[in-house]
Amino acid sequence: MMKHSPGCACGIDTHAHVVPENFPAYIGSKIPSDWPAMAQAESCHRSVMISGQVYRTVSDKSWDTAKRLEDLPAMGLANQVVSPMPELLSYWMKGSDAHQLLRFLNDQIAGMASRSNGVLIGLGAVPLQDMDLALRELEYVVKTLGMPGVEIGSNINGVPIGAPALDPFFAACEELGAAVFVHAIRPAGMDRLVGPAALQQVLAYPGDVGLAAASAITGNLLVRRPKLRIAFSHGGGTLASLLPRLQQGWGVFPGLKESVLQAPAEQARKFFYDTLVFDRATLRHLVECFGASQLLVGTDYPFNFHDRNPVERIESAGFEAEVVASLLYRNAENYLGLKKESK
Repeated sequence: MMKHSPGCACGIDTHAHVVPENFPAYIGSKIPSDWPAMAQAESCHRSVMISGQVYRTVSDKSWDTAKRLEDLPAMGLANQVVSPMPELLSYWMKGSDAHQLLRFLNDQIAGMASRSNGVLIGLGAVPLQDMDLALRELEYVVKTLGMPGVEIGSNINGVPIGAPALDPFFAACEELGAAVFVHAIRPAGMDRLVGPAALQQVLAYPGDVGLAAASAITGNLLVRRPKLRIAFSHGGGTLASLLPRLQQGWGVFPGLKESVLQAPAEQARKFFYDTLVFDRATLRHLVECFGASQLLVGTDYPFNFHDRNPVERIESAGFEAEVVASLLYRNAENYLGLKKESK
């Protein structure tokens, strides 16, 4: 339980990532070609190696709990929710291999949360390419490690999250009360971009998240699973721009009206979204579109492309005090299922 007072660093960052200092040795007869490894880089940095190539060079703040905690007050944060770097979700591996890696990551994240004395809150990961293993790991994450939920990708090897094949996972999340955080991973559309690889994060990520959220609407995810708490990274990506067309199409095309069981705009206001949009006007638009009760602080810490002033951005966006409080911490408490004290 957390107390908050005016002028305090009280934000809850729901979008931050962990990369371990080292990866475990593979336990098996033949190591997968895409099993991650760490290589020494410049001072206080290491490079994540996947399939023999540098995927990303990260600082020690990715695994050093003490250094991470030192940064939070200046960002206006009381708590930070940490989840694996998305590429480590490893859906493209054999399920048993991914399970081995994700069990290690989940234990690492739980250890960071424990060492932080409750300042850090962990989200685990599960091998969704194998439903039986995913359900087993979900139970371990929630019941054994005590985490409030899990991070998943915006697609599972190309399968959209609104697809019926993933319903057993969401049913289990609903039953366990586990929150779900959706992050872009291996996004569609890279072949349509012109420029360096960084455009994947800058442009393709929000596109894939928008399509993921739209699939959850057209797949009637929360109509089927009304108690599920699910959040979309990067402000829901392109969903806020897609939603008016989807709503209009729902009223025009009989087939769409028949298959989508509840108005798209109504469904969209039941999801949560982070505030990682780098723009006050866009933030105000998201509040208007999705509701002040549905937005959560998000930073993408500790990577270079993160919001270093998330609380200041919200506080200077022109919202009333009650809305600011909702965006900074109250919505996150509801999303994560945290116990709350009167404030």
